[in-house]
Amino acid sequence: MDEIHLLEDFLYEAIFQRDENNLLPRDIIRQPELSVYINDFGRTDDHCLVAQCDGKIVGAVWARIITGKVKGFGNVDDSTPELAISIHKEYRSKGIGTNLLKSMLHLLKEFGYTQTSLAVQKDNYALKVYQSVGFIIIEESEEDYLMLCKCSEIM
Repeated sequence: MDEIHLLEDFLYEAIFQRDENNLLPRDIIRQPELSVYINDFGRTDDHCLVAQCDGKIVGAVWARIITGKVKGFGNVDDSTPELAISIHKEYRSKGIGTNLLKSMLHLLKEFGYTQTSLAVQKDNYALKVYQSVGFIIIEESEEDYLMLCKCSEIM
């Protein structure tokens, strides 16, 4: 995939930032708990889909099984791929993210995965999108939900 270098940008944009006037520094993606989503991307269990509009890549959804000392925020076990998704701001609320999510869920099902997971902050606008495609809340912390989608339930 020629777009691997774009994952850094999409990872940064995937971070839910409440205060647009006080954004986190871009190098935050170098922290281990974030960099696990993109480091050495392209392994056997890594999958990525992108959305294009007018010849420009405007969104990405990627999934990988994260193992090792540092786990992802949405980790449920060592055999469940964890999803991350990001759409450029100007292309949000147009159905692109929903379509990317659905496409990734079908792809994971084709590869034989039984489920996939993600983490989302409770006040993130994307929560409803995740629920609309089949993710359910399986765990709750003060700020986040851990969500799971059973691939067998994907039509």
